[in-house]
This record gives sequence, C-alpha cells and structure tokens, in this order.
Amino acid sequence: MIEDSGKFDLNDELKTQIETILDNHCHDFTQIVGILLDVQEQISQHYIPKIAAFYIADKLPIKLSVIYDCITFYDALSDKPRGRYPIEVCDSVACKVNDNGFLLETLKELLGIDFGTVTYDGRFTIEKVSCFGACDRAPAVKINKIVYGPLKTREQVRNLLKQFV
Repeated sequence: MIEDSGKFDLNDELKTQIETILDNHCHDFTQIVGILLDVQEQISQHYIPKIAAFYIADKLPIKLSVIYDCITFYDALSDKPRGRYPIEVCDSVACKVNDNGFLLETLKELLGIDFGTVTYDGRFTIEKVSCFGACDRAPAVKINKIVYGPLKTREQVRNLLKQFV
C-alpha cells in the first residue's frame, strides 16, 4: 500500500502499480470504474489523488472529466482522503425503516466525527451510501468490502469498531 502524507506524490512505485492495473484491464477505457477501484485500493487513504487521475487520463484514451464523472457518481470511489477503514452506512429505504438513524448517530458519537471526515488517527471515515444489497441484515455497514449487520445496539457498534484497532 502507498502511504499518503498530506501532499500526494506520484512516485515510481505507484506509477508501476497503475501500469500493472492498466495492463490487467488491457488498457480498456470502458473498464474505467474497475481501474479506478483497483488504483484506489493501492492508496492507504482509499481515494484517487488528482495527480493519479491525471496520470490515468494520460495513459488511456479518456478525458479527465470522464474520470471525475465516475469518481463523483460511484459511492465506492472518492477524490478526497478517507480513513484506512471507510465505514459505508447503507442509507436505503430498508435500512431507514430498520432505524439506520440510530446506527449513524452512534457511529458519529463513538468516533467523534461527522460524515466525510477522518478520525484523528486516520483510521475511520463515515459515509452514507446507496443500497449495497444487505437488506436482510439492516441496518448494516460495509467496511473493506465486508458487510456487518444488523447493528441495532450501541454495544454491537462498539464491538465492531474494536475489531479495527
């Protein structure tokens, strides 16, 4: 994983990783979402830095604006630094009916942050996202591609967060 310390640098290691990702996707610009997801996974703060977006646009027959259209459209992508463990909170109707408001408020209180911000230790970010298909476990969260739920008590939420310490 590439570390990000404030000002992001597109070093040779990341360039090589991006080239490998582009090769794995056959330099096919129609696979831009998969490419961006793979690149984002290489960066510890789970986002696409501006310089990386420029580099990808330069290597593919694709406009930078298309890359940013993808980043801003898909919940799984971000152009802003996130915590090491982004907590995606399902905000679908099923989760709302199952009191995801309690879950959201509990996460904010326990972590001491609001949506889109990062905990002081760089560990967590809370994000509201569209349905990720876990209605049977509502209210639910997804952390690093794993769904956890139902989370209906403060103790369940606290125990979940302890797993990432």
